[in-house]
Parts: sequence; structure tokens; C-alpha cells
Amino acid sequence: MATTRSALTDEDIRTLVKGATPDERALAARKLCTTMEATPLSDEDRALAADILRVMAADAAELVRKAIAEELKASYVVPRDVAVRLARDVESVCLPLLTFSPAFTDADLAEIVRLGGPVRQVAIAKRPELTRTVTDSLAEHGGERALVTACANPGADFTENALQRVMDRFEASERVLAAVAYRNALPLTVTERLIGMVSERVRNHLVTHHAVSAATALTIATGAAERATVDIVDQAGKTADVKGLVTHLQRERKLTASLLLRALAHGHMTFFEWGVAELAGVPHHRTWLMIHDAGPLGLRAIYERAGLPARLFPAFRAAVDTFHAMEFDGGPRDQERFQERMLQRFLTQPQAAAREDVDYLLERMDRAAAAGRELAETA
Repeated sequence: MATTRSALTDEDIRTLVKGATPDERALAARKLCTTMEATPLSDEDRALAADILRVMAADAAELVRKAIAEELKASYVVPRDVAVRLARDVESVCLPLLTFSPAFTDADLAEIVRLGGPVRQVAIAKRPELTRTVTDSLAEHGGERALVTACANPGADFTENALQRVMDRFEASERVLAAVAYRNALPLTVTERLIGMVSERVRNHLVTHHAVSAATALTIATGAAERATVDIVDQAGKTADVKGLVTHLQRERKLTASLLLRALAHGHMTFFEWGVAELAGVPHHRTWLMIHDAGPLGLRAIYERAGLPARLFPAFRAAVDTFHAMEFDGGPRDQERFQERMLQRFLTQPQAAAREDVDYLLERMDRAAAAGRELAETA
């Protein structure tokens, strides 16, 4: 190993192997590691470097072993057997290698996830790239911190089954579920399942950024939000300061598409107008004109300016058209009749609806009709 030998004196090599103190051996080790990384190595040189690294990896002093981990954490010089040995070492030695070293195979990393404990799991979860072999092991054996880290890692490749397993194991962990929800891409089955498990803020992100069926989107908007959202809608119909309410909701990041559609389904048009005006940054009187008097394109224009999800526009269009067509008499069935009419409007929109969406809406209408009959029978 001529190049390496020229960079180290014979005294350096003797110090590396037989140095009197750990500090002396660690200094020699760092010098050799730096030389290995900076110098092009022939096959013969690489083999000799590997032998020297094996000697250092067996040193009793943590400082010497730590020198390898810190100086060569991302180097291809470290042989696999040395990396695997150091992966079982103390944390100051193993963590740099587990986070960066290319010496490990996917099988090595998966086994360390299974047996290595939470600190080593987190280090592996931070690696720039994680194959499905490794993420499968994390999904099955990883702790909460490791899975939050891995799911938030854009270089981690998860299968659909692995993400489902993560949700099975951590259905009560908001941190894990949010990390899954904020991934750049999600299978439809994962998105639809997450919607029923996460907070309103995360749910709104899912509907806005990931594919969901129209049935699911309408469920979120008109009947499946938390009781707190129902309270907000009821408040919207009673408050005299609608502008103040929507400003507060926007400041708290609660002025969502689902809340606006729920308000419309309850007939609270004024709240919808002020909400859209707030989101769009347009004065209320201009928003009112675009919603009510600007022809078929006015609502779409202000809707898009407000940044509301395109997939929910047909439902908003149906709600506004229904509001214009109905006469409210203040009776107990005003809201029920409005919701029934809104669903009927959705079914007769000019654009064709998918069969699963039609079946879903018909089912909702059947339930509404049954509830109405039951109310009449008990009156």
C-alpha cells in the first residue's frame, strides 16, 4: 500500500497498533482513516486498508473505534464485516455508521432494526435512502420515534402493506399518523383509512393533497367531522358578527372546505359568503356578487381564488343552486329538505358522476328519507 505508507511513517503504524495511550492510538487512527478516504486505492491497497481497519475495530479504546465511525461514516473503504461489528458497539461508535455507511446490506439493516433497539432504529430511519426490505422491518418492529422519522423521510420507500401495518400498530399515535399523512404520495386505501383516524387539520391536508373518492370527500364535508365542527357551524348560524367569526377561524386555521360545505348544508349562506371572502382576500360585497349574480362562472372563479379543493366544487355548486331554488319557511324540516335537495342537485350535475359516487349519494338520500318518516311517525 505504497500511497498510504508514504502518508504514514513507520512510527505512526507502530503507534496505531501498540500506542501507549488511547489518545495516541486514536490520533494515528484518524490520520490513517483520512488518508484512506482521500487517496485512490488499488485492490491491493484496499485489502490492506481493510486489514488495518479490522485491527482498529478490535481496539479496546472507544476513542479508536469512534475514529473509524466518524472519519469513514459514509466511505466505501469500510468492509462489511467491520461495519457489522461496529453496529453492535456503543452508540457513539455505531450511530454515524448506521445513519450513513454504504457497507451494510438491506438484510443487515433489517436485522439491526429487529434486534438493535430504538436508538439504532432511529439512526437507520434517518438514512438518505431506505429500501422496502428495510421499511418493512421498520413497519413491523420499529418504535414510535423510528417510524415518525422513517415516514417523514422522503427517501424511504414504503409498500402499501407496510403503511397499513404502521397504522395498525400506531393507530393511537398522532405523531406517527401525521408523518404518514404528510408523505408526498400515498395509496388511495391508506389515504381513505387515515381520514377516519387523524385530526381535522391533517384530514384537510389529506383531502387537499391526496386522491380520495367523491364519496369520502362528501362524507367528511357533510356528516363525519368531529362534534367541535358541528358546534362551529351552529355558532355560524347564530352569531351577529359573522366577519369576526370567520377571521378568528382563519387565524386558528379552522376555516376549512369541509366546514364551509357543512355550513352550506345547514343553510348558512352568510357564513359561506364571509368564509370565501376571507380565504380569497376579496371584499364581502364583491364575493357576494360572484356567488349570487355573476353567472355560472362567478362561483367557480371566487372558489378557485379561495384555494378550495377542486374535487369538492360540484358539491358547493349544488348547494348554492339549491339555496337559490328553495324557499325557507322557518319550519323544522328546512334543513332536512335543503340537504335532500342538495344531494339531488349533485346527482343531476352536467358532468357524469362515477357509479360508486351515485350509489353513495343515493344511500345518503335513503337514510335521510327514512329519518324523515321516522320523525313523522313519532310526531
